[in-house]
Amino acid sequence: MRFTSEQRLDDGVLEREFTLGEIPGTLWTPESAAPAPLILMAHNNGLPKAASRLVARARATAACGYAVAAVDAVGCGDRPRSAAEEQDRAEFRQAMQAGDPVDEIFESFIGPLVEKAVPDWRTALDALLTLPEIGGPVGYSGWMALGIRLAVVEPRIAAAGFFAGGFVPAAQREEVRRITVPLLMLLQWDDEGNPRQRALDLFDAFASKEKTLHANPGGHTGTPWFELEDGNRFFDRHLK
Repeated sequence: MRFTSEQRLDDGVLEREFTLGEIPGTLWTPESAAPAPLILMAHNNGLPKAASRLVARARATAACGYAVAAVDAVGCGDRPRSAAEEQDRAEFRQAMQAGDPVDEIFESFIGPLVEKAVPDWRTALDALLTLPEIGGPVGYSGWMALGIRLAVVEPRIAAAGFFAGGFVPAAQREEVRRITVPLLMLLQWDDEGNPRQRALDLFDAFASKEKTLHANPGGHTGTPWFELEDGNRFFDRHLK
């Protein structure tokens, strides 16, 4: 892991860009000198780590005493994408806007995207846990499809916060029954891009003994800011 830049932000959080082979990432750490628990923070459907909503969440979470890391995995953010992947994305957007069936198109690019992204996240986790300022344990916050897969294959994840999405690949819909870590799931009740009932069915299928669902009115990007505060309290219970 090689740090390529750093800056101390006005909230006291240290923000550092890094590269790990071909994987670009950002690490936010609090002012505290003590090793901090780590939260892996992923945006939905491969959007970049520099997306403003993710950065705001990361900074606020780091200010609460966590190390927070985000990466652009294969096919995500600024990483290269094939012409076929771009075509699938365009067809998915067009089908959603037209109200046409999208499951087959969705599976064709999100399923492989999740499978390709997971190894990069695990590689980043290996490197991050060697840093003296990070002491574990590890949580996950963000994109549900990726988080389900990571929680299944990565035993170091001790708690997970998912942004509910009804469109989750079939493989991950089957895997939820294997997840037992404490879970907080956020659902936007009027999310035009994610079928509500599918999200509710996913929540019901998780095997976690401790699982909580928070539902709020509004569309996809309308999650209230207080849910971040509640999410940090959730992680406090399980990572500190």
